Amino acid sequence: MSELLYEVREAVAVLTLNRPERMNAWTPGLETLLRERFAQAEADPEARAILLTGAGRAFCAGADMDAVAAEDGEGPGSTAAPPAVEGDFAQRYSYLMSGRKPLICAINGGAAGVGFVLPLFADIRLVAEGAKLTTAFARRGFVAEHGSAWLLPRLIGPMNAADLLLSGRTLRGAEAASLGLARALPDAGFAEAAFEVARDLAANCSPRSMAVIKAQLRGAFVQTLAEATRMADVELEKCHGVPDMEEGVAHFLERRPAAFPPLPAEG
Repeated sequence: MSELLYEVREAVAVLTLNRPERMNAWTPGLETLLRERFAQAEADPEARAILLTGAGRAFCAGADMDAVAAEDGEGPGSTAAPPAVEGDFAQRYSYLMSGRKPLICAINGGAAGVGFVLPLFADIRLVAEGAKLTTAFARRGFVAEHGSAWLLPRLIGPMNAADLLLSGRTLRGAEAASLGLARALPDAGFAEAAFEVARDLAANCSPRSMAVIKAQLRGAFVQTLAEATRMADVELEKCHGVPDMEEGVAHFLERRPAAFPPLPAEG
């Protein structure tokens, strides 16, 4: 059985961390599989949205501490600094932001360390109200890993980010929602409700529109308001005459479900 399951249901590629006996603790193998399965989902013509979640009672309990204790200083699970690469969205995990399809992370249970960081790269974060989350770094002798010190202030503000990173305290899903970190859903029926969020995007939203909006959101990290507005104006002009806009207007006027075409090739 794979440590990371892949299936497509109702146009949603579901990626499931599958080490429930270890609370989906992170390993070099999982890191490699996630990159491969994410690329698979991006290339899959049957998938219009991507949902990342965990099997069992946890999302990801952080690094597998047995592997950390036995670390030899090499490999993708190592704390040794990897070779520097260019590009904000080409880093160790930030590639998760580089895709064209919406990425929804469903935090079904405990999330710590790298298990806390991974969802930060998703477009939409959903969390079970009772789930326990912690950065944990300061309590394990580590530092704010994988760009989390850059992402968290932008998501929840500088003071809240400092609180979570410096203290390594545990918070519940309901508090994560109050901070704007994620949207909380009831524990009962969480998996089904999270899937419905992804299914709704896949069924009712234009793949082309979502891909462009994701590019706009990435650009907004470094753009001025004027630059972001200009990008919007240029992209809006490109919408005219494309099948997605025609279908978007037609299904609304005809009061029927949308039938948007597949995501067009890049270029």
